[in-house]
Amino acid sequence: MSRKNIQVWLPFLLSLTLITGMFFGYKLKDTMGQYGPAFPGRQKQTTLQEILELVRSRYVDSVNVDTLGQMAITNVLSQLDPHSVYINAAELRNVSNELKGNFEGIGVEFELLDDTVTVLNLFPKGPAETAGLQVGDQLLQANDSLVSGVKASSDKVRSLFIGPRGTSVRIRLLRHGAPLTVSIQRGVIPVRSVDAAYLLEPGIGFIRLNKFSSTTYEEFMQHLERLKKEGMQHLVLDLRDNGGGILDDAIQIADEFLGGSREIVYTEGKSVPRQIYTARRPGLLEEGKLVVLINEGSASASEVLAGALQDWDRATIIGRRSFGKGLVQEQFYLSDGSAIRLTVSRYFTPVGRSIQKPYQKGNGAAYDHEVSDRYQNGEMLHAGGAVPQGTPYKTKGGRTVYGGGGIMPDQYVAMDSAEFAFFKGNRFPRRLLAKTAFSYFMLTRDTLTQFKNAPELAAFLEADNRLAASLQRNLAADTSGVFSYTVQQQQLLLRQVRSLVARQLWRREGYHKMNNLSDPMIARALELIR
Repeated sequence: MSRKNIQVWLPFLLSLTLITGMFFGYKLKDTMGQYGPAFPGRQKQTTLQEILELVRSRYVDSVNVDTLGQMAITNVLSQLDPHSVYINAAELRNVSNELKGNFEGIGVEFELLDDTVTVLNLFPKGPAETAGLQVGDQLLQANDSLVSGVKASSDKVRSLFIGPRGTSVRIRLLRHGAPLTVSIQRGVIPVRSVDAAYLLEPGIGFIRLNKFSSTTYEEFMQHLERLKKEGMQHLVLDLRDNGGGILDDAIQIADEFLGGSREIVYTEGKSVPRQIYTARRPGLLEEGKLVVLINEGSASASEVLAGALQDWDRATIIGRRSFGKGLVQEQFYLSDGSAIRLTVSRYFTPVGRSIQKPYQKGNGAAYDHEVSDRYQNGEMLHAGGAVPQGTPYKTKGGRTVYGGGGIMPDQYVAMDSAEFAFFKGNRFPRRLLAKTAFSYFMLTRDTLTQFKNAPELAAFLEADNRLAASLQRNLAADTSGVFSYTVQQQQLLLRQVRSLVARQLWRREGYHKMNNLSDPMIARALELIR
């Protein structure tokens, strides 16, 4: 080979030699663990990474190292606080759908009735309705997976219907006993934050929010503007069982009730400087009476909203002590598609209250059981059981409020004693009630669709003994003498069934319109406003 050729090929040969050496060097490092040489640009493995790698390469049996790693991460986060959590990639998709206000699927509401997936409702103009699915259809199979008669869970069935928009799912079903196959192309299905928005009576509006997602404020404003045009002067805002969500949407809703540049909330943490959120624009309902309903399921962003309105004496809070979550999480995405939600700060109400209830690091079980303890100690039944334990503060108007342990209501409304017994015994026959209501609806559908409002429907259902008789038969068949329902409990269940019948007619708004007719918190709110 000539000198000229050597000069041309020499750089290539040297590069090849270097790459080969680095490759075998890295392989050698992997087998030597912490005793191997360190290479420039390569981070040193942590002890946890070394252990997982040793388990993967040397352990006697095959082990899913990824699962072990997730367990280790979960254990680490559990030592911090109850709301710093690891979310695997599959769970993250569902969580993200809740927060962004939509998901991709077929748009069907179903219930497992006698181990059969039965269609209760269809999203209007959604993929399932467009493809021809009907209320009452019994779904047997989704693609190659059986969904009925196999004791499948609701979550498992739901996962078969969810998928990327444009993809299809083939459904085998029974309609009036005859087999049928329908192909449904998945699409985008909105997840509404507003369950109901209507006038309880002339001048008094009602809005129920089930969560705070990225679309909540927009939805809320659409309904608020409509109700104002219908003559609303006062509002009952229902935040019961609203577990929170996106903080910014709660702040924007608070802005609609608070004038000037009043402070709504501030957040602060070790690595996060204090950030103050204030009202920024004229609100749509800064005048008029405002009542906010809360209970033990109202948490996080719900408590931010309720706390700000209470501190400024803008609203009267009615109900029971809220959950008590005053920690703010930030979501960090990981390379495998999973994420961790890490607590980065605390939020404080305008007068400086932290609503976070006490917790012990590493003792998540006690924290999770705190709400059920309220059932056991009787707090749900009387206001005296909810003794404030936190630091007292003064509202802007001089009233005493408390920090720590959630938002204490201004007016306490106890849980119905019959309902309390169900929760205390952890036995509420939800599926049995759904079966009773749906069967009655299918039997009397032509008659029920003639009613235009909840009071008319309520009067008919109270006069029709068939619904009560059907419920009693189903209760007797379900319990087989193991659990005896009191008269009060049967009346409570009958009211629930009537609300579920209304839901079949008018979806979620129908349920709340019927339920509100006999709801003691609604009655108290109306008394106060009148």
